[in-house]
Amino acid sequence: ERLPKIIIRSQTPQNTTGHGPAHQKDKIQPHPQEHRVSRKEAKPQTCQLSESLDTSSSESEAESELEQVSGYNRLLATLKDVSKEDEEEEEEEDRVIDETEMNLEDGDSDISVEEETAVASTDMQKNAALPADPKGKDGHGPPGTSEESPEEFTDAKHESLFSLETNFLEEEREGNCSLKALQDPFAQHVNKELKEKEIQAVATNPKTTHQLKWPILGQRDIDLKSLHLQKPLESTWIKTNSQFLSGPPNSSSPFTPLQKEPFLIMNSYRDLFYPERTALKNGEENRHVYCLHVINHVLKANAQVLTNNSRCRSQKLGVGDDDDFRDQGLTRPKVLTVVPFREAALRVVQLFISLLEGDSKKKIIVSNKKRFNGEYGSESKERPPNLKRPEDYEAVFVGNIDDHFRTGVAILQRSIRLYAPFYSSDILIASPLGLRTIIGGEGEKKREFDFLSSIELLIIDQADISLMQNWEHVLHLMNHMDLLPLDSHGVDFSRVRMWSLNNWSKYYRQTLLSGALQDAQINSVFIKYCVDVQGQVAVRNVPMTGCISHVLVQLPHVFQRMEAENLASVIDARFNFFVNKILPQYRDAVMSHTLIYVPSYFDFVHLRNYFKKEELNFTHICEYAQKSGVSRARDFFLQGEKQFLLLTERFHFYKRYTITGIRNLIFYELPTYPHFYSEVCNVLQATTRGEEAAWTCTVLYSKYDAQRLAAVVGVEWAAQMLQSKKNVHLFITGER
Repeated sequence: ERLPKIIIRSQTPQNTTGHGPAHQKDKIQPHPQEHRVSRKEAKPQTCQLSESLDTSSSESEAESELEQVSGYNRLLATLKDVSKEDEEEEEEEDRVIDETEMNLEDGDSDISVEEETAVASTDMQKNAALPADPKGKDGHGPPGTSEESPEEFTDAKHESLFSLETNFLEEEREGNCSLKALQDPFAQHVNKELKEKEIQAVATNPKTTHQLKWPILGQRDIDLKSLHLQKPLESTWIKTNSQFLSGPPNSSSPFTPLQKEPFLIMNSYRDLFYPERTALKNGEENRHVYCLHVINHVLKANAQVLTNNSRCRSQKLGVGDDDDFRDQGLTRPKVLTVVPFREAALRVVQLFISLLEGDSKKKIIVSNKKRFNGEYGSESKERPPNLKRPEDYEAVFVGNIDDHFRTGVAILQRSIRLYAPFYSSDILIASPLGLRTIIGGEGEKKREFDFLSSIELLIIDQADISLMQNWEHVLHLMNHMDLLPLDSHGVDFSRVRMWSLNNWSKYYRQTLLSGALQDAQINSVFIKYCVDVQGQVAVRNVPMTGCISHVLVQLPHVFQRMEAENLASVIDARFNFFVNKILPQYRDAVMSHTLIYVPSYFDFVHLRNYFKKEELNFTHICEYAQKSGVSRARDFFLQGEKQFLLLTERFHFYKRYTITGIRNLIFYELPTYPHFYSEVCNVLQATTRGEEAAWTCTVLYSKYDAQRLAAVVGVEWAAQMLQSKKNVHLFITGER
């Protein structure tokens, strides 16, 4: 049965500006005022918008295409400048670097001396190494300055150390099917040759959307053999995934109902947007599935290269003798996994090891394992007994929550090398901030993004957390994906696939995007940057019951609709509506203890400046505030010394403090996370009987907030509120 091809149509998204994580002050950067304009243009979009495309996008794409062509010419020119003496010097320097690195890491690797020597010899094949930290603390130089090896995949001297055939292919050589078998989804995908007319049709023709309904997931049976998993995944997956299976692990039911459909879509190499992934419920199930797909893809890709290497040696073919051996990209990294915290990266690597090792008596070699566990793991810290946080908070902020990291993973024989140089890695694992600092910006001397030129599988996990950190980093990454590299990096052009040489890699790249919520900014990335020729699938679950039903206190909720001419004018329209219509109602001293919940930091700055200008009696708390300042502001608000308290959503996301003393609540904009609405409302607690009668809750919304409104009040009420002639709607919760 063919899987549905679902493509969501929308306007071309605008760039948005976010900010770095708030839980670590040394990484916080000031918010430049000049970003104000771009923030206005970046208002999230909803399904209410028209489907006309922005003409400016085509112009920018045309300009970028010209830049890429010139980069390709420079890339070809680099081949003429490489002499044999330079190659020998580069190999010698790489040899010195590897020997130094292995000496420094002596005792940190879980392998024997003989095995480590073999790995060190293998490392002599590496290309330019990117630092694992911005200052190059791991011994590598700054990006773009280290030497490169001109022979990455075809070095006959050390090829046996890179071979995966002896580990996986030779054992099944008798009954092993060719990687080019028509039934193998991997072979069908990478060997599919498109014509220029077809590419133009994909880029210009309007997308076709199909809606299909799955009342219950997991109804289809899956046979492991039909999935064409590379050895040894058929056996290791059953054991690795057994913790989620209700019965004993077996090949007839290797997936949970929640894993079946997503993996079938992944295995068909379609783009997938799954906004139902939550850290508290199904986060680990989702991580297991995409890790299986990643390892399956890498093993097949490496096996194809190594098989062709053997064929070339046996047939004694020279460079460019046969186009059948085109099996690589312009650079070696083929998978990029973007996760928000080091803890997530640690779990991904642990799953990779488990999937390659399984229950085999012979353990695989993991180089730099102790170092990786030390830098990405975390010791359990004693927490105050009275410190209570919601369950979803505990699930998200578990382990090492540092958000600045990047590392390469190379799979060699029955071994995994962690901290592999980027141009010698198969898989890259990084945070948006870690990638942003190495990609750099326009005009910076030290920047590197050639390693993104041949990414075949892009995974952005927990996208909602990246939205809370800095969504601009994700947009910056997407703008640098699958560009023609500025240097050759020692690639053998006779082995590069034609669609990669033609700069069509983005049409072959599969993107797996998952998060915990439906958000217009995340949707826009999926619509604009995910153009896989196999199609796109987006999961949409309509919220029939909004989170307002989870509000336990007796509280009147007044939803006031404001009008805006277009998306770009929403920011100013909301501010003017608040200042002219809402704020005058709360200036009276009777309306004290008013909390104003502000999701956007830019709106927060705008309001804070206005309150200062008008000399209103207020205080404020944001994610950049000192701990002492937060305590002082909370105390002033509780005692009534300050009438208003401005609170940012990102502070609530990172801290989840209970703000006491609230009597009046204003949602300047609907929360990004729907459950934050009920969570903040439930903070209201009466200190004396009868005081709850004076509580108020006011919510501002517009037609461009359809998604967030539906998540709060339910889709049926949201539709009525958006279409109604009345601008004010009242809900009362907590009635008995």
